[in-house]
Amino acid sequence: MASTERNREVCGPFIPRRNSLRKTSAEIVSEARQSLRVQSTQRPFTPRDGQRRLFGRNSVRADNRPPSAFSLHAQNFDASDSRPGSGSRLSPLDHKPKFPTPCNAEDQLKAFPKPPPDPVEVRRGLAGPRARLLKAGSLTAPPSVEGHTDVKERLNPGPGQKRLSAKLLLSTDHTAARSGPGPRRTASESRITQPCVDSGIRPTECKEERRTEPVCGDGTARTDGDAESSVWTDVIAPLLQELESVAAGDSEGLVDRLCDLCDCLHGALAEADMLGRRCERRSGILRTLFRLIDLNFARLNLRIAELCLALRVSGNNLLNICKLIFQISRSESNDTLFQNNSIIDSLLDVLSDEDVSASGEALLYCVGTLKFLSGNATILRLLLDKNCIGVAQQLIQRLCTVQNTGFTIAGHILVQLTATLRNLADHPDSRPLFVSFSILSALCTVLHHHCKDQDICTNISRIYSKLSSYSECRLALAQTPDCYRLFLKLLTKHHQKQDLVVRLLFTLGNLTAKSDEPRLQLFRCDGCMDTLLRLYSSYQRKGFQKGSPPPGEPPAPPLGAREADDDVLVKLVRVLANVCIHPAVGPSLATNETCVQLLMETLELRSVQESEELLVNVAATINNLSFYREENSSIRHHQLAISQLMLKLVLSPSMDAVLEATRVYGNLSQSKDVRDFIMQHKVHRFVVTLLDSKSAETCFSACGVLTNLALDPPNRVCLSLEGASAKLLDCLRDLGPGDWQLAGQVCQAVWNLIGGGSEDPLDAPERDSLLEILAAFLDEDEALKWTDDEDMRDFHKACWESEFLPVAQKVVEALQPPDLTAPLTCS
Repeated sequence: MASTERNREVCGPFIPRRNSLRKTSAEIVSEARQSLRVQSTQRPFTPRDGQRRLFGRNSVRADNRPPSAFSLHAQNFDASDSRPGSGSRLSPLDHKPKFPTPCNAEDQLKAFPKPPPDPVEVRRGLAGPRARLLKAGSLTAPPSVEGHTDVKERLNPGPGQKRLSAKLLLSTDHTAARSGPGPRRTASESRITQPCVDSGIRPTECKEERRTEPVCGDGTARTDGDAESSVWTDVIAPLLQELESVAAGDSEGLVDRLCDLCDCLHGALAEADMLGRRCERRSGILRTLFRLIDLNFARLNLRIAELCLALRVSGNNLLNICKLIFQISRSESNDTLFQNNSIIDSLLDVLSDEDVSASGEALLYCVGTLKFLSGNATILRLLLDKNCIGVAQQLIQRLCTVQNTGFTIAGHILVQLTATLRNLADHPDSRPLFVSFSILSALCTVLHHHCKDQDICTNISRIYSKLSSYSECRLALAQTPDCYRLFLKLLTKHHQKQDLVVRLLFTLGNLTAKSDEPRLQLFRCDGCMDTLLRLYSSYQRKGFQKGSPPPGEPPAPPLGAREADDDVLVKLVRVLANVCIHPAVGPSLATNETCVQLLMETLELRSVQESEELLVNVAATINNLSFYREENSSIRHHQLAISQLMLKLVLSPSMDAVLEATRVYGNLSQSKDVRDFIMQHKVHRFVVTLLDSKSAETCFSACGVLTNLALDPPNRVCLSLEGASAKLLDCLRDLGPGDWQLAGQVCQAVWNLIGGGSEDPLDAPERDSLLEILAAFLDEDEALKWTDDEDMRDFHKACWESEFLPVAQKVVEALQPPDLTAPLTCS
C-alpha cells in the first residue's frame, strides 16, 4: 500500500511536460497534440480565364502592352528575309559604285544581280485564279507539265510507287535532263540563285554564307553547287509549283493536299541538307509559303510556320511567324494540331537561340503560345518531356541580365514565362525538375529584379503557393537566401493586391509548418512582426470602413470582399500560429499586445457561420500562445476576456471550432479564475458531453479541461453530477487501446476526480468496471497485442510506458480495496 500522502496527491494542471532530457517519441507527439499545433489551410483558388489572352483580365498592363489579336497576311512578311533584325532601313549610298563586268554573263553563279520586275507589269501579265498567288518576285513561272511529268509522279507516287529521294537526286547526273527539253529558267530564277540577294542572309552575314569556290574554266560549277541545283530543279521547284497550283484551285481536299505538299517539301529540304540558311534559293521558298498564309487554314498555317522556323527566318518574318503560331494557339480547338509534329520543338529552339534584345517581341509571342498550350493536359506532358523547364531556366537567366525599366519587353516575356511555369507546376512530374533546375531560387532572382511588376510577382506567388505544399520544393525554397526578407518586402510593397498577398502568406505558412529553422529565420527578419501585424490590421478593418455603422456595430462589408479579406487573414493567422511554435518566438508573440488584441478583435467581429476557418485558426493561435506562461503575457492578462470570446465557438455548430475552443480552455483553465468562469457559465457541461464523441482528439481535449477543473474540490461534485466518471470510463474502454496518450489523460482526469484517492465519487459498478479495464490494460502483452507493425508496436509501447502506465498504477492503487495485499503492477 502506498502512503496516505501519496494517495491524496492530485495531478497537476493539464499542461504539456517539457523535459530537458531526451524526449521519447510519445512525449514529442504528446507535446504537439496537447498544446502547440501547426495549422493547415487550403491553397488559394485561381479560376481559369475563359479566354486565352496574352495578358489576363486583371493585368496591370492596361495600356502599354502588345496586342493579343491582330491580322496577318502575306504582305506582312519580307520575302527576302534579309533586313537587319532591328527593322531599320539601310541608308542609300551617296556614290554609284562601279561593278566589275562578269566574265561570263551566262554563268548563273557569276551573273550580275538584276532588279526585280515592276510589280505592276507582273500583275498585268497575270490573269485567272493564280493571280493572287503569283505576285511580283514569284519563284518561277509555271513549268510545262510535260517537262516534269516523271518528277511529279515520283514526288506524288500512286499505289506501289516509291517517292523520289532527294539523296538519290544529289548523286545523279542531271546533265541530260538539263540539256533536254524543259522549262527555261527565267530572269527571276536567275536572281534567286545569286548570293546575298535572295538567300535571306543579313548584309553582315553575306560574306560568311556565300559560296567562295571558283567556277571552273568551262563554266561548270563545283559538285556541291551542281547537286543543290539538281535538287532544286528536280524536287524543290516542282513542289513549289504544285503548291501554287493547288492553292489556286478549289478542290475538296485542298487543305489536306497542301499540308501533304508542305510535309514533302520539308522532308526534301531536310534530306538535301538545305534547311536553315544553307539554301541559296531560300527566299523563293519563303515567298511561296508566305502567300499560302492568305488561305487562312489553321492546320496549313501551322505546317507553314513549322517549315519557316526550320528555314531559320529572322527579323520581321520571325516575329510574324511567332504571331501566326500564337494566333492559332488562341483557340483551344487547335490544341490537337500541336501534338503530332515538331512545332513545339521549334518554339523551344527559338527560345533557346534567339537574342532577347534583337527578337524580344518574337520571344514574347512564342512564350505566349506555350502559356496557352500548357493549359492542355496532353501538351503539358509533352512540354515536360521536351525539357521546357530547362529552356525556361536558361531564358530566365538571360532575361535577368536585361536592364528592365517599367513594362519593357523583358517584363512582358517574364509574365508569359511565369504563367507557363505556373501551369507546369500542376503536373506531379514537374516538381523534381523545378528543384533540379533551381527554378525556385531563379524565380526569387526575378522577384528581386521585377519587384514592382505586379503581374510577374503574382504569377511567381502562384508557383510558390503550389509547390511549397510539397516537401522537396519547400526545402529548396527554404534554402534560397533571403527569400523571407524578399517576401516581406513584397507584402509591404503590394499590400493592397489581395491575390498576391494571400499566396505569399500561404507560402510562408507552408515554410513554417514543418521546421523550426524557417520559423526563426522569418521572425528574425527586420520588421517581420510589424509587417505581418500591419497587414493584419489593414485587412481586419478593410471591409468595415465604408458606410455608417449602426450604433455599437460595424457595418457589414459586401460578401465577396469579406470572403477575400478573410482568406488573407486565414493565411496570415496561420503564419502566426506556426512561427510561435518556436520557443524563441512564442514568448515574444505572447507578450505582444498588438498581436493579442488583433486576435481578440477577430473573434469579436466575425461569426462562425461566415468565417469558420478564420476563427478556428485564431483559436489555434491563441492556444499556442497560451502555452507560454510568462508573467507579462498578454494572453494571461486577457484570459477572462478570451474565455468569454471562446463561448461563441463552444456554442457553435462547428465541431472544429468547438474543438479549438476546448483546447484553449485546456490551457487557460490552469488559472483558478478561468476555472471559476467555466463553472459559472456551465461550460463544463459541454465539455462532459464531448466525451461522447468518437473522436480521440476531441476526447483528449475534453479530458484535459476536466483534469484542470477537478483540481478544485467543489468542481468535483458538479462534474460527478454531470456523469463525468461514467463517460470517462466509456472513453477509456472504447478508445484507450488505440491511443495510450488518450488513455493516460483519462486516468489523470479520474485521478483528480477522486481527489488523489481522498474521495470516492464512483459507485461500486463503476469502480469494479474501471479496475477490470485497467487490469487488462496494465498487462503489456494484452495491451499491445493488436499492433502488428513492429515500428508502430515500438511507438505504442513507448506511449504506453510513458503516458499511461504511471498514472494508471496510481488510480488502481487508490481504488483497490484495503484487504488486497498489493496494487497491480506492470507485468
